[in-house]
Amino acid sequence: MRLSIDHRTVYRFTEPQARLVQMLRVNPQNSHDQTVASWRIDVDHDARMREGRDGFGNAVTMLYVDGPVEAIKIAVQGEVVTSHSDGVLHGVHEPLPPAVFQRSTPKTAIDETLAAFARDATKGAEPHRALHRLNATVKEGFAVERGRGQPGVTAAATMARRSGTARDLAHVFVAGARSLGIPARYVSGYRLGGGAHRPAPHGWAEAWCEDIGWIGFDPCTGLSPEDGYVRVAIGLDSIGAAPVAGSRLGEGEEELDVDVTVLREE
Repeated sequence: MRLSIDHRTVYRFTEPQARLVQMLRVNPQNSHDQTVASWRIDVDHDARMREGRDGFGNAVTMLYVDGPVEAIKIAVQGEVVTSHSDGVLHGVHEPLPPAVFQRSTPKTAIDETLAAFARDATKGAEPHRALHRLNATVKEGFAVERGRGQPGVTAAATMARRSGTARDLAHVFVAGARSLGIPARYVSGYRLGGGAHRPAPHGWAEAWCEDIGWIGFDPCTGLSPEDGYVRVAIGLDSIGAAPVAGSRLGEGEEELDVDVTVLREE
């Protein structure tokens, strides 16, 4: 499948900023299951950009802009050709061992309620089957919120209200898998479907099976990612895979506006 992605991020500031430094995790990488046909990042200011990788192996672009800056627009566009793999990763750059992804974070902290939820969902099944059961149970038991959502929401908070964004449901899955002793991580990227325009990139999860490798799970659908997904970045939680993160030098508040469009090219 050939997918066209248009991802636009606009920051507006109530006071001019003297300098911006942003880390962009918006560059998908080639693997056995996706090929980047074209990709570009455009910024509506004079900017310096430097390519590299972060500690998880994600491709990153460091963006440096000198002020005064009252607003900045970052436009990411490209096309990616994908293939179906039943959610199993092949040919992906992996600098870290799976055990690293058993580490908990504040967003994926495990309490007894969440651990009991994972145990009840899986009922002692072997890891591969247990992960599919956990994914389906999150899908069945949680309402999906379609907005961008609030920052800082934990897996425990999502458990309490039984609803959340794609990011929040992925955190529940990740924490649940880790409570079962299975390495799991957060994934950010793009997904076809659910309307052309979205207020944020999509988020899902991956978990490790010794006899298979890394497998993707999307609690929003209860299924594994197929060829309608473009994988971009991973992290212990959504912070480590955030598409845009950084700092600014200046007073005032900021306003963020994001628009993501994913279309299938015929």
